[in-house]
Amino acid sequence: MKLTANITLDELTKSQTAERKGINNNPSPEQIENLKARVEKRWGVVRINSRKFVTSPSQIIIHRPGSLEELPKHLSGKVLIVTDPGIVKAGHVDRATALLEDVVVFDQVRENPTESDVAECAQFARAKNPDFIVGLGGGSSMDTAKGALFLLSGGGVMSDYQGHGKAKGPMLPFIAIPTTAGTGSECQSYAILCRDGSHEKMACGDPRAIAKVVILDPELTASMPLQVARLTALDALSHSLESAVCKNGTDKSRGLSFQAFRSIEPVIEAILKGEGSLEDRDRMLVGSALAGSAIEASMLGAAHAAANPLTAHFDVVHGHAVMSMLPGVMRWNAQVVGCVYDELKPGLIDWVEYLYELAELPPVVVPSEMIAQLATEAAKQWTGQFNPRPLTEADFEALYRSTFGES
Repeated sequence: MKLTANITLDELTKSQTAERKGINNNPSPEQIENLKARVEKRWGVVRINSRKFVTSPSQIIIHRPGSLEELPKHLSGKVLIVTDPGIVKAGHVDRATALLEDVVVFDQVRENPTESDVAECAQFARAKNPDFIVGLGGGSSMDTAKGALFLLSGGGVMSDYQGHGKAKGPMLPFIAIPTTAGTGSECQSYAILCRDGSHEKMACGDPRAIAKVVILDPELTASMPLQVARLTALDALSHSLESAVCKNGTDKSRGLSFQAFRSIEPVIEAILKGEGSLEDRDRMLVGSALAGSAIEASMLGAAHAAANPLTAHFDVVHGHAVMSMLPGVMRWNAQVVGCVYDELKPGLIDWVEYLYELAELPPVVVPSEMIAQLATEAAKQWTGQFNPRPLTEADFEALYRSTFGES
């Protein structure tokens, strides 16, 4: 019996000790109702209606086809839209600017933005003096916009803000409008950037940087090429799975992770096959946002730690890199969190491997002589420390060799 969308009755009452000692742990109907009320209060189940939901008191999330039209209701004054050339080409920037009276556009966002990329955006923003910033695009647009918030507020360079809670003053209000369903960056206060000259990932977060309003319009994801839709869907799935088991997770983050997975799981195969409907894309956007909220309340794990060096050295797209490592990491973790995987979906790891094959991604080729260096770099990644089962540098090396054909 499910007490909520995420929590089962057995999870709270089943006990091997009780069975061994002949103790009856079966609650009465009245006790079950009390458990439901307590679980909803403790796990913070998100109630999603046909138009909006909230995952934190400081953020509202609007979702429905055509919800971009609600943008003018949530801002005033001069608006800066931060986006990339592909989003301009797709026509989404024209749709947004047509709704606004006083708007300027920074459209030079680059994939995997660096400290310098953010500084360029901030310099543009200072010259235009906006009252609001809108991130329109994928994760790179969101990260660039959030990074600019830090620099506009406190000056300096992005490395000054690495870590959490280092913003130096009030920030401009921020609205996030994702055009991909994967990163969940729209629901996170962190800007994930690359250090200049090294490709090392750097996380800069502060509660003041989180978007006040998130607009999830599935019509905006229709322009995604199939390969982008596949990669971002797999990225969203990886976020729900890693945040569900990371060792500093909370009751709230775990509930969000489970709810994200429940939104993604029924539609991801259709998305990967290129058969996703508008409703499927809406569910994927919601799942991605919930997973982003789960990351905000917890963190990720070793699959992301192992993926970052692959992106840095071989230009493997982030979602592809993460999914290439995720099954191996999950098998490693199963020794300590296998029960959570089983609760999410029986045969979960095999299903994840099936999805990876279904996506028809090109193989990731890693020269054997590079593996030791990749392991050294993976062991230094910030997200690895949150993995439920720790990995040493030697463990990462074994993981890479197992994944890419050496044992």
